[in-house]
Amino acid sequence: MREISHKAYLMLSIPLIISTITTPLLGAVDTAVVGHLFDPAYLGGTAIAILIFNTIYWLFGFLRVSTSGFAAQARGKENLSEGVSELVRPLLVAGLIGIVLIALQMPILESSLSLIKPDADVAKWAAVYFYVRIWGAPLTLMNYVLLGWLMGMKHIKYTLITQISMNVLNIIFCLLLVQFFHLGVGGVAVATLLAEAIAFLLGVLLVMRSPYMSLTSLRLRGQFKIVDMQGMFRANGDLFIRTLCLLAMFNLFTARSTSFGTEVLAANTILLQVHYLMAYCFDGLANASSIYAGQAKGSGSRKQLSRTIYLSFIWGGIASIVLAVVYLLTKGALLSLFTDNELIKQLAVQFDGWLTLFPIVTGFGLVFYGVFTGITKTAPIRNSMLLSLAAFFISLPILVPAYGNNGLWIAFLIFGLGRTIFLLMYIPTLIRDPVLKQK
Repeated sequence: MREISHKAYLMLSIPLIISTITTPLLGAVDTAVVGHLFDPAYLGGTAIAILIFNTIYWLFGFLRVSTSGFAAQARGKENLSEGVSELVRPLLVAGLIGIVLIALQMPILESSLSLIKPDADVAKWAAVYFYVRIWGAPLTLMNYVLLGWLMGMKHIKYTLITQISMNVLNIIFCLLLVQFFHLGVGGVAVATLLAEAIAFLLGVLLVMRSPYMSLTSLRLRGQFKIVDMQGMFRANGDLFIRTLCLLAMFNLFTARSTSFGTEVLAANTILLQVHYLMAYCFDGLANASSIYAGQAKGSGSRKQLSRTIYLSFIWGGIASIVLAVVYLLTKGALLSLFTDNELIKQLAVQFDGWLTLFPIVTGFGLVFYGVFTGITKTAPIRNSMLLSLAAFFISLPILVPAYGNNGLWIAFLIFGLGRTIFLLMYIPTLIRDPVLKQK
């Protein structure tokens, strides 16, 4: 097996970065369009609704991550039948979960609003957005599976086509429904729903074009044997706990932001949207690491896994520095994209210094997350997130009363630093996997 070069790693990472960075653009575009409607309640309501959907979808984000890892391993084994199975099983699970979410839409919204406790006007617009977009839940979750499988099979061009198409359509629909038809917050939600539906249909078509998709292997019978499901449930269980930790942190962060008033909530929301853009840049590198690590495990190559770890370290460090510098140079233009409200922009500028540190303290943790998911060794991910959340819980009641919103952002960075430190502690155990051989 040929050694992975820096060029090969970058040639895989760059399109994956472009693909994954489009993921938060659904929320970012919605926030930006509503932010130009001038009423902070519109922006706050949309922010709350997007938070709820991020909570829901991140909770089941393991569907994409684990599918990518298992698909990459199947490709490394050159096992076509197993590769098809690694699509069918999570796709059916995703559809069922989406249907359940639609059925539970009222209690989900009511419990979320009771937890966050926004102002009445903010809650009103959050409900408008939520009750439209929730109907896309099955499509969104199945899109996760389709994208994960395409990534794992190294169909990067297809993932680019799907993601970029979805976001271009979302932008077009948003501008059309809000600026032309004046449908406001509801129009933004309809635009996102339509874009997700079209992306799903496109994803199915692209999967069927894959040389790793065989219609003769595409069957439901025998897909849900316990022995075959154990690995998926184990990995997904660990990633589910990881996501719970992540969402608990973000929900607490937003709830504390709400306590500082609507304007600070709006400013923090914009800064979080910028943070998502940074995080998804790292996610592109993580996906590349996941693909190479998964193929290494599938083929049993300890040498390839070691090389993947090395490349992840080098390019994770470079990306951390580059993103921090780029943000410093472009932050004025970025913030203006999200709102015309001068008070909110001034508040965002007041606190955005903490965001500059985000890629430095969190970058390695985000990139190496991909290595662990690629070989589906997920217990370290679970453990590192539990420890990071504990650090956040401890720092929050100490820092927020003393430093206000600045203290909230410091606690946020402590959580990110923990994600890096606690995960990197497990790196030496990876290459000792008995499945791997020196080749």
